[in-house]
This record gives sequence, C-alpha cells and structure tokens, in this order.
Amino acid sequence: MATKVEKSIVVDVPVETAYNQWTQFEEFPHFMGGISEIQQLDDRRLHWIAEIAGVKREWDAEILEQVPNQKVAWAATGGATNAGVVYFSPAGAGQTNVRLELEYEPEGLIEKVGDKVGVVERRVQADLEKFKSFIEDAGYASGAWRGTVTGSVGTPGVEHAEASRGDSGKAGLSGKAVAAGVAGAAAAAAGVAAAKAKSGDTETVPVEQDVETDVTPVEPVTDTVVVEEDINTDRGV
Repeated sequence: MATKVEKSIVVDVPVETAYNQWTQFEEFPHFMGGISEIQQLDDRRLHWIAEIAGVKREWDAEILEQVPNQKVAWAATGGATNAGVVYFSPAGAGQTNVRLELEYEPEGLIEKVGDKVGVVERRVQADLEKFKSFIEDAGYASGAWRGTVTGSVGTPGVEHAEASRGDSGKAGLSGKAVAAGVAGAAAAAAGVAAAKAKSGDTETVPVEQDVETDVTPVEPVTDTVVVEEDINTDRGV
C-alpha cells in the first residue's frame, strides 16, 4: 500500500532563486541526508547514490514535468518505487513556499516498520529545513537551468513509477528512504527537482538496525517530453 507525504517550508529568497538552486541536482548532497552523489545523465535522467550505515544504494529517476519557477515532477525508473513533485510559489516579499509531495511503496520489513513510525516524513521535513539554510546562507543560486520539460502529470504517484516495481535494490536498503530525504522532490526527496532531468526525488532506504535512517521518495512515464528554449544549460554537471 502506497504512503503519501506532503511537507512545505518558506525560504527567505525569491522564487527564481529557490527554483534555480533546485535545478542543480548534483548539489543535493549538501542538504539531503544520506545522499552521497547524484549524477546528471542528461536533461531528464538522474542516477542517485546513497550510503546509510555503510551500506551503498543506487537508483535511477526521470523528470516527468518541469516548469521554471513553478514545479519539478519526477518518478523512479529503477531501484525503488516512488514519485513526487516539488512546487514553488511566492510567499511574500522575497520569499518562496517550497512544497514537496511524495508517494512511495514501503518494501521489506524494515522499511515498513520505518513507514509506520513516520521515518520518511521526518526525513523530508529535515531535508527541506536543510535546503532552507543552504540557500538562505548563500543568498543566491549556484547555478540554474531554465528549460522546460513538457508534460501533464500533475502530482505523480507510484503508478508513474511502474517500471521500478519489484526492484527494491540490494543490501536491505529501500529506495524510499533516501528518496524521502529529498530533496524532491527529491525527490523521495527524494525524491528529490529541477532541470529537465532533476527530480527528485528518488530514494534510498531501510537499514537493518537503524530504522530512522530509512527514508526516500522521487520517476518514468511514457509521456512525450518536449524540451523548450534551453535558456541556461548550467545544471551543475
């Protein structure tokens, strides 16, 4: 049974600044717990690498829809079953509301236990708070990708990550856990969002004796993706 998580936070920077920073997926490890590396394969695809309690976990995600200054939606394509979206909206003078919505399917006993006690939900909130500190301390985005990934997925759910079902990875780690750690959407979370390929949100997860480290969200679908007006190709790659 799928679990949904929704968290938001207000950051003291303009919408464009918050969104631009989110498009720099390879910098997610600076504020996303458990994520050791993110590789931007192309405008739409990301490869996530996480390490929890000495256990390494890898998975892929794809950007389903991306609208500058508004949203980044993704879904896992392998290694975990999760999908989500990060929305950006004005919250006052020079402020932005960043809202992450994630849906995932717990896999395995440890991950299911972690899900029951709200591990992923807490991880998502913690990652959003770290993102807030990261961007506010800098005061500006380290890069930006202003292209568009055309789609109509709205807020994607696990049905958009159908290709990843049954692929829970190795070493008892669940993609959900890391995905949830956005950022997004992740983005779990992940998971985990930004350039056409950012999203995301995907995930990583349960560790045998450390239930609290289990968390993850964030992506593939067959929607046709159209890249429009690549105003800025800087994706931090």
